[in-house]
Amino acid sequence: MSASQQNADVINLGPALSLRGTRMHFDRNAEIFGEDEAADYVYCVVSGAVRTMRFTSDGRRQILGFHLPGEVFGVELGAKYTLTAEALSPTDLVIVRRSLLEKASAEDPRAARCWLEYASRTLDEARDHALILGRKSAGERVAAFLLGISKRLLHGTDFDLPMSRADIADYLGLTIETVSRSFTEMERQSAIALPSSRHVVMRNRSTLALAAAA
Repeated sequence: MSASQQNADVINLGPALSLRGTRMHFDRNAEIFGEDEAADYVYCVVSGAVRTMRFTSDGRRQILGFHLPGEVFGVELGAKYTLTAEALSPTDLVIVRRSLLEKASAEDPRAARCWLEYASRTLDEARDHALILGRKSAGERVAAFLLGISKRLLHGTDFDLPMSRADIADYLGLTIETVSRSFTEMERQSAIALPSSRHVVMRNRSTLALAAAA
């Protein structure tokens, strides 16, 4: 874990489950934790962004999630991490020992409820992602992805994507070329504008929502 320790901060999993942790910095593409390592910590993004992923037996990458400022990741039911996590950009995180969260949940029913609700939300997100991969076309997947990211970033009508086209492709089960064509088509339909490769302007959310729900 190549990171520099900074000041303490808090991870908040609900109104009754907030714990002070340690802030750490990770450079772009630095590994935060690896699959099968001991799952001793839980993480919250302060700034930057994180991707969580697995690798197939032939070395292909499948990104399973992106984690943005304010979001928690690294929560495991077992003793080891089932995913690998990397910083998408220079990223600050707050880390808390998992044992402290488990202790708080064991001692306070309200904290335990917060923990359960968080786990339930995580399962719902995984199901939604599986539905997108299994039932939607390439254009529908990209449209749904942009709508979801725009809501999570909360930057009004325009925002900078913290991930590359390759990251998006590996998250949506597409090729980079297909993702790029989908962006171009949405720009042609005036659903979005792309002043640069990562800067997205939401010009017509209704058009994008129709494409995502098709």
